[in-house]
Amino acid sequence: MDLLRRLKEQVLIFDGAMGTMLQAYGLSSGDCPEEWNVTHADIVRSIHQGYLEAGSDVIETNTFGGNRFKLAKSQMQDRVIELNTRGAELARELAGPDHYVAGSVGPTGELLKPLGRVSPREMYEVFAEQITALEEGGADLICIETMSDLEEARIAIKAARENTKLPVIATMLFEPGLRGFRTMMGTDIRRAVNGLLEGGANVIGTNCGRGIEEAIGIVQEMRAVTDAPILVQPNAGVPQLQGGRTVFPQTPEFMASLAPELVRAGANLVGGCCGTTPAHIRAMIKAVRGCRR
Repeated sequence: MDLLRRLKEQVLIFDGAMGTMLQAYGLSSGDCPEEWNVTHADIVRSIHQGYLEAGSDVIETNTFGGNRFKLAKSQMQDRVIELNTRGAELARELAGPDHYVAGSVGPTGELLKPLGRVSPREMYEVFAEQITALEEGGADLICIETMSDLEEARIAIKAARENTKLPVIATMLFEPGLRGFRTMMGTDIRRAVNGLLEGGANVIGTNCGRGIEEAIGIVQEMRAVTDAPILVQPNAGVPQLQGGRTVFPQTPEFMASLAPELVRAGANLVGGCCGTTPAHIRAMIKAVRGCRR
């Protein structure tokens, strides 16, 4: 069934973190995660399979940093098509007809002029290159995520809408401050929601952040602005360094205890971001089953 139609009838579940799981399998800070779609395809498959077995309705491709600017840092800027297409193919092979594949599109890591060196046209072309490769590989939708710059997010949405026929999700990263929740670039929730929807997003939302408690408040503020579908993917808390390892403190049980609040706040899609695992998703699914918005 069409994703957007299903969202009118039920809450759907995204998967959890990809980076956290790759690191558990040995990805180091100097590695390019997207290259693992080729060099460690079996590991990427096993991560997808773990989330599907946990009960996820939607799995995201291992392509968050798969744009030309980000890949250039690993001298892989000429492999955009290969790595994104393969990333979508791996997820598509496992998802089958009953699950959705979301093509993950993260920030470029560059600033638009005049703050940075990249023109809107250049950024558009970078996003279009990645997004068309994700559609070619079998993605069912595009998920533009962890955005801080509203204009960059709108350019990515435009690239997706003009170069594919896929539904588009766009989520932003908000942090609390004296003036309420805002992105790193100073965009508040109302402006973000309106800007993303006016830009053409079918679904809007928030991901990453400081944990599930704050995510509930962000969803409430978003729902006060719009009736559009909302996706929320909170981190498993604020990362802590323990024994040289990055640890996320929120357990599957803790996140599950608050997951129904995400739905009651207005979320149509629920998943996890950094620090979450198949165990988190499995627990959250049990907690939200039967919940009504």
